[in-house]
Amino acid sequence: MKPTVAIVGRPNVGKSTLMNRISGRRVSIVDDMPGVTRDRLYADCEWCGKIFTLIDTGGIDDGDDDITRSVKRQAIDAVELCDVVLLITDVKQGVLSGDREIAETLRRSNKPVVLAVNKADSASRDLVYDFYSLGLGEPYLISAEHGSGVGDLLDGICSHFDIVETDGTSALSVAVVGKPNVGKSSLVNKLAGYERAIVSNVAGTTRDAIDTPVSVGGKDFVIIDTAGMRRKRDIESNSVERYSVLRSIAAIKRADVVLVMIDATSGVTEQDEKIAGLVHESGKPSVLVLNKWDAVEKDGYTLDEMMLELKEKFAFMSYFKSISISALTGQRVEKLMSEAVSAWENANRRISTGLLNELVAQAVAATEPTARKGRRAKIYYASQPGVCPPLFVFKVNDARLIHFSYERYLENSIRRAVDYSGTPIQLKFIGKGDQ
Repeated sequence: MKPTVAIVGRPNVGKSTLMNRISGRRVSIVDDMPGVTRDRLYADCEWCGKIFTLIDTGGIDDGDDDITRSVKRQAIDAVELCDVVLLITDVKQGVLSGDREIAETLRRSNKPVVLAVNKADSASRDLVYDFYSLGLGEPYLISAEHGSGVGDLLDGICSHFDIVETDGTSALSVAVVGKPNVGKSSLVNKLAGYERAIVSNVAGTTRDAIDTPVSVGGKDFVIIDTAGMRRKRDIESNSVERYSVLRSIAAIKRADVVLVMIDATSGVTEQDEKIAGLVHESGKPSVLVLNKWDAVEKDGYTLDEMMLELKEKFAFMSYFKSISISALTGQRVEKLMSEAVSAWENANRRISTGLLNELVAQAVAATEPTARKGRRAKIYYASQPGVCPPLFVFKVNDARLIHFSYERYLENSIRRAVDYSGTPIQLKFIGKGDQ
């Protein structure tokens, strides 16, 4: 196991900026508004041959609303789970009562604590001495934004653990996407077995794309919980939510499989279709997840009616896999992950060139391409050069003679012969004179 380092501190002291600086990428959303980070964010980092996992947490303050209490609990949980704690303070604000309360909590945890004094420049170096009063040892003077002092800080952090190499295991990366409040975080928590993400009836509670390692049925996964994606017109152009949606789209691109969560109690909406469209266009294997199935009033026709609705609304991705679950009770959640694995395996499935050409020959014999302007398309041979999504290349006399309806016919012929459910496939036609 890689050692873990939890970043804690008051809101807006630069925790997320430091997370991005150390990880070398924009893992956390950074904004001048306090409280942007709410859930724990994970990133694997390396410094001088030492590999560790960095955990960004929400700011700890003394607010009394539900979200603030949940954020504080998330940070405390991170401290309990980590090997080293990194406390971030703000040199320009000085030592505040909130810093002292956090320091007292960390001393009681009996975990190694490294103290960083952020937002420092040459004019503020004399102010660092006040931070010795926290009783956490030598403070490191840094600027997370500009990177000064971060190297020394990492040396101090890494001194608390041994060199750990990567274990070489590969977990399936699964992104969970959907509208706000459809149960994405509830599913992550059910899979993780504890409150990994904050769950609230307030839409938009999750803001970052959050990675959570889990094991289901003996297989390892990394579940990416994403921010709910509202309609574009409902999002302010300069809001934190806009960046959250961009992070959700990026999560789709880096995931192996995508779970599209739909609220079964309200049926398929236009926004559900748009989100599924993003997944389809990305070429990712996916599963449509009908959540809150336990709350649906059912009769003998309910499931059939829902399947008809899915086939109508998601006609553009007729290959879809679907499953009804309850993230709250755990109903069919393990089966859901089996469906995700199946979609991934289908996306990686290859057909031998011999079998593929036999399938194509049978399809052409059954229905020839329609002649266009007195010319008829001829398919010489086909091959499959790629997977994820599966790519089929057809060598033809003239690619312009292949009508989109015949392209769809060939795709359906391939799908009838080979199980490519849950994944899009791509067909490419190359004419004699094409490269």
